[in-house]
Amino acid sequence: MNAPTGLTEIVTAGNVFFLLWGAVLIFSMHAGFAFLEAGSVRKKNIVNALTKIPTDWAMSTVVYFVIGFPLAYGIAFFGSATGLLEANSYDLAHFFFLLCFAAVIPAIISGGIAERMKFAPQIIGGAVLVATAYPFFEGLVWGRFNVLGADDGWLADAFGAGFHDYAGSVVVHAMGGWLALPAIILLGPRIGRYLNGDSRPIPIHSVPFLALGSWLLMVGWFGFNVASAATLPAISGLVAANSLLAMGGGLLAAMVISRNDSVFIYNGALAGLVAVCAGSDIMHPISSFIVGAVAGVIFVKGFLWANEKLRIDDVLGVWPLHGICGAWGGIAAGIFGLSSLGGLGGVALLSQLTGTAICIAIALAVSTATYGILKLTIGLRLSPQEEMLGSDLTIHSGKAYPEELI
Repeated sequence: MNAPTGLTEIVTAGNVFFLLWGAVLIFSMHAGFAFLEAGSVRKKNIVNALTKIPTDWAMSTVVYFVIGFPLAYGIAFFGSATGLLEANSYDLAHFFFLLCFAAVIPAIISGGIAERMKFAPQIIGGAVLVATAYPFFEGLVWGRFNVLGADDGWLADAFGAGFHDYAGSVVVHAMGGWLALPAIILLGPRIGRYLNGDSRPIPIHSVPFLALGSWLLMVGWFGFNVASAATLPAISGLVAANSLLAMGGGLLAAMVISRNDSVFIYNGALAGLVAVCAGSDIMHPISSFIVGAVAGVIFVKGFLWANEKLRIDDVLGVWPLHGICGAWGGIAAGIFGLSSLGGLGGVALLSQLTGTAICIAIALAVSTATYGILKLTIGLRLSPQEEMLGSDLTIHSGKAYPEELI
């Protein structure tokens, strides 16, 4: 008599554990963000880079619990602990998993505005976006509103299929990259980055730090993609294989285009992973390799275009890496996901284009308003003297290598 109940409990517990496994892997990615940024800045800004990511994580946890998750999914956790445990164990695990996605937003922005933003507006700005723009668009695609991703939504009615984003090429990465762009522009370039019309690239601090950060992100990404199945029965080996092939495609393409530049190679792997998220459940592995390779080229060329031609001082290249490659991933799902190109079908290119465009529009509008207000009120940027001294001493009163005299 108790067998069906016991089996149900085991399945439920398995699903909860699966989500927690994925959440922990994605949580570990934030160490990757921290070391990637710490390696990409100068010695005088390492402490700041390593401090911003966990602080953003803590703030994201609070605002996503109180505002973001309820906004996106209509689920709040304000009852008694007993009631939460009995009725919402899976929802609580799902909150943890999706919080890891939400906290990627300020981590992405952090890399673009590195070495020159004040601490308070950086934390406040990230919190506002995790509470508003991100969960609103998340809700449109995955959550309570579901007007873009639903099979019976207006995009499906208009073009034959809803907007498809399996693991967040657009919802997470494009959103984060396009949210970062207005902040980067409003801040302006670092002192000495462009002088008398000439571009003067600022050397990074540590390739080993950057490499460690990239490896942590690559490993954690399999929680990002595979665990997006959300339940054990839905796990797909195709998602894992596609993630591997896209990562390899991005790395190899970046290696060729950059002529063996190690910084571009490590970021090329990440570009491939960003781009494959959306269609990782419906594309063929060969298509995923192509999507990743195109993303690798986009990152290398996009980084040089943004920083050298447009003179946008995007320190880690978060706009091309997450913003542009994320948008490419959303569009690519509508191409290579088609059954005629070896995919599983159920996608429409026009829906992918529309959903991606809506994401970009929301990100640019909300970010411009948020950072514009912060600039007019408390200010965004360190003073020239503080920036020259470095954010480690001016913000945190400490150095990454305190035994050094200079």
